[in-house]
Amino acid sequence: MFNRFAILSVVLAALSGATAAHAQSADASGTWLTQAGDARVKISKCGGGICGVIVWLREPYDTATGQPATDSKNPNPALARRPMIGLPLFSAMQPSGPSKWSGQIYNADDGSTYASSVTVSGADSLRVEGCVGALCGGETWTRAGH
Repeated sequence: MFNRFAILSVVLAALSGATAAHAQSADASGTWLTQAGDARVKISKCGGGICGVIVWLREPYDTATGQPATDSKNPNPALARRPMIGLPLFSAMQPSGPSKWSGQIYNADDGSTYASSVTVSGADSLRVEGCVGALCGGETWTRAGH
């Protein structure tokens, strides 16, 4: 037969275990190199979630014009003139599990936005996935520098 103190200690032990597991959630903050190695994205905390912005490009200039690369595939003419460096890929992705965030991601390669998730899959590994309906794809980014 359990007494109140035994039950309380079991509940407290369970709660402290849950808190420790939550504290061990990996942090996505930092600069990440895309799978193709053609861009670096800085992820930082914003609001209750995370945001990601392009901070480096392997080819920062448009080869046709010699000018800094712009968001030329964006269907909105005003946005198509935005510089690629500093371009937000996602903002306020919300936590959706341990070391995982969900929201929308912008794909500058085609000018579209997709349902997406970002998951820290290792100390230096980030899985970025996007879906259109039932079709999903993704890539693994690696932490840039240390």
